Amino acid sequence: MHKFRVPFAPEGLWPVLASLALVVLLFWIHPLAALPALPVFLFLLWFFRSPDRRIEMDPAALLSPADGKVMSVVPVAHDPLLGGPAVRVSIFMSVFSVHVNRAPCSGRVARIEYREGSFLPAFKSHACELNERNSLLIDCEAGDRRVRVNQITGMLARRIVCDVHEGDRVSQGARFGMIKLGSCAELVMPPACAVMVQPGQQVRAGKTVIATWQ
Repeated sequence: MHKFRVPFAPEGLWPVLASLALVVLLFWIHPLAALPALPVFLFLLWFFRSPDRRIEMDPAALLSPADGKVMSVVPVAHDPLLGGPAVRVSIFMSVFSVHVNRAPCSGRVARIEYREGSFLPAFKSHACELNERNSLLIDCEAGDRRVRVNQITGMLARRIVCDVHEGDRVSQGARFGMIKLGSCAELVMPPACAVMVQPGQQVRAGKTVIATWQ
């Protein structure tokens, strides 16, 4: 039997219920009084959407961890979690993007590292270095390989949600968290990976292939 699932992120339950209660209360006072609150309720309902997606599992591919637009693809001289040189793909999520984050590969969460920081606009090139950040280091099932996913706050997004813990196993394309409002996600991988995207390209979490293992 197919299990019914509401395509909605659980993190949005209380904000949506609160806005709905406000709409009902204002409507009870006067129907016209509810009109200003109704767009807020509809926006929150739409913002916290978490659509089901058919994931095509591919151990040779690294899938996008977020919906949005590729801001940059840059080499990194040394990544402390990967322990060597790397390539970093940064993805900007606007307030119109689906903000659910998904695992780029199947594997085990080897380490989670949280760092406090600023709340600069996520589209700024230096925001990834200065903003609040949560990093997941994943030991990929496909060989002795590691990748890193960064969840980075923005000017409006000041709430990072991470639903996994160190030692947990994640499946490729599975939901592991979200960042509320405009923000940025990064995929950091060894330089041997062949990057398949370029700046300006739109990507979808769990669907778009960001890179392949060589």
